[in-house]
Amino acid sequence: MNNVPRETIKENPSIEGFSGIKVLDLKDYFLTQEDFSIHKDEKTGVLYTYPQPLNDLSRYYESENYISHTDGKKSLFEKIYQIAKQYNLDQKLKLIKESTQGKSILDYGCGAGDFLQHMQNNGYDVTGMEPNPKALEISQSKIGKENVVNCELKDINRKFDVITMWHVLEHIPNLNDILIELKQHLNPGGTLIIAVPNHLSYDANYYGKLWAAYDVPRHLWHFNPDSLQLLINNFGMKIENVSPMILDAFYVSLLSEKYKGNSLPFLKAFFVGLKSNLTAKKTGQYSSLIYTIKVEN
Repeated sequence: MNNVPRETIKENPSIEGFSGIKVLDLKDYFLTQEDFSIHKDEKTGVLYTYPQPLNDLSRYYESENYISHTDGKKSLFEKIYQIAKQYNLDQKLKLIKESTQGKSILDYGCGAGDFLQHMQNNGYDVTGMEPNPKALEISQSKIGKENVVNCELKDINRKFDVITMWHVLEHIPNLNDILIELKQHLNPGGTLIIAVPNHLSYDANYYGKLWAAYDVPRHLWHFNPDSLQLLINNFGMKIENVSPMILDAFYVSLLSEKYKGNSLPFLKAFFVGLKSNLTAKKTGQYSSLIYTIKVEN
């Protein structure tokens, strides 16, 4: 781990109440090439990135290629991403209609605001939270400045029927604190919907340390269905349904092929993504999973 100060390296380092053994050494292949490691919490099985550069985390997002903060449609990759995004928006709307009640939605980490705009167009009362200045400006232009804020969840003085986190929970430093606050901001009978990568998927196993969904250190936490259930059990919540994000296997495989240095990554990524989804039909271990979560009575 050449780029990590020696004094910060421990045999079994603890992060915010999580403690366990190292299971993987890897790098920030997306941006800095700095070295990190991943450890497995002994109680929940949740994996966590070490070290977590929380005082300087923003610099790891400072790239024009961080696509979730933009509406880019210039490159072939960006165009494919935008097409896939529209498909996912329709699937998210369908899921929310089928599994939730009420019309008020908070999207925690709303990015460029496409999901909230889609929900607003379908009659929902929408609120977004977004810390990135560029993404905040884009999302406000779509759904209104009054509907998207840059603040802490504890500063929002209302509750919601639905709270969504689309590939956001893995980015949040204060994991235990945020789960408490999310529960407190749900109306009675409300629903928490969390989408996160699944490190037990075929594509995760295939690419190993080059699996793009590890995305250290932007991803501070790494989940699978069992570890997420054990984690949220501590907060009086339970997973009622798990559904796949089919396209994520292709997207993550494409990024992973780029990290491998493949100059023509699309074909190989397609076949790995396809194999991952076909394997997951039997195992349930898709590249990314959406968890529909309810507060236990």
